[in-house]
Amino acid sequence: MSRDRNDEGRPRQSRPRDALGRPLPYGATGVEPVSEDPLPPLETVEEARRLLREGRPFSAHEVLEARWKAAPSPERDLWQGLAQVCVGITHLARGNETGGRRLVERGGERVGAYQRTGGPTYGLDLDEVLAWARGPHPGPPTG
Repeated sequence: MSRDRNDEGRPRQSRPRDALGRPLPYGATGVEPVSEDPLPPLETVEEARRLLREGRPFSAHEVLEARWKAAPSPERDLWQGLAQVCVGITHLARGNETGGRRLVERGGERVGAYQRTGGPTYGLDLDEVLAWARGPHPGPPTG
């Protein structure tokens, strides 16, 4: 089957996926897809937290990735780092311990770089996110 595209010819998500973002066969029932359009920063944080609470770190990553790609340059490390942490959580949940830890650590480094700029945190506790990214990973951060 050819790759799914939108009216502008860009790839789009139309194949159903499970809660960890794994593709399911066409016609299967998967989780509700998230919008590919970026949300405002506070809504992005709220939606990513909700998705993490629901055990959907891959979807949280997609929400954060959309914000990262639309964010002003000074904020990109924050959003990209958070997206990397969430995709790392996805890999950990899928059993990919090495890849998951590397992505979480890489994301934590970006969040730390952003924190040092003193930019807005949009209600996030970046110290908590960083502590979680540097430690053992029993479950997703709540910050």
